[in-house]
Amino acid sequence: MRRGFGSQGNKSIKSARRMSFSLRKLMEALQRLTQKERNMDVRTGVIVLFCLMGFTCAEPVKFIDCGSSSGKVAIVDINPCASQPCQLHKGQSYSVNVTFNSAVVSQTSTAVVHGIIAGVPIPFPIPIEDGCKSGIQCPIQKQQVYHYVNSLPVKTEYPAIKLVVEWELKDDDKQDLFCIRFPVHIVS
Repeated sequence: MRRGFGSQGNKSIKSARRMSFSLRKLMEALQRLTQKERNMDVRTGVIVLFCLMGFTCAEPVKFIDCGSSSGKVAIVDINPCASQPCQLHKGQSYSVNVTFNSAVVSQTSTAVVHGIIAGVPIPFPIPIEDGCKSGIQCPIQKQQVYHYVNSLPVKTEYPAIKLVVEWELKDDDKQDLFCIRFPVHIVS
């Protein structure tokens, strides 16, 4: 099933509601402390609150499923990515996190990344192609949720251009555990 770039809104709202409930519970617990404990824990609570606010304000990256035949993608995050399409600065590296559910058993997984420019896929090298070394514990089991994490280095010699990144993670049979496409803008 193909998804448009705007299909993640309801998940973000539910996540924000859960986070809001957790914040209320934290604040209630802080109110029950003694004054001395409260002074120390208020500082800690404020730090935790700001961290949680960063998570609730972060938007998942809008993506299109491009043929995930052996799995289903739940969410895609790129860090840092303040706006969409993500602006990737030359000379920097970005963390790509894909949460997906596997529909098959696989001993291995291999990442293949392309930049699609004017409809032409151009290989985009990544530091670790082995998905089993990118946050996934192999062998991959059927009906399990996995969090794939890899980095996307943007070389200084890349041109400043808008393009679509196609990121695939292939199983033992070279079928896509996931295949996603998301727009990016390489900037100086």
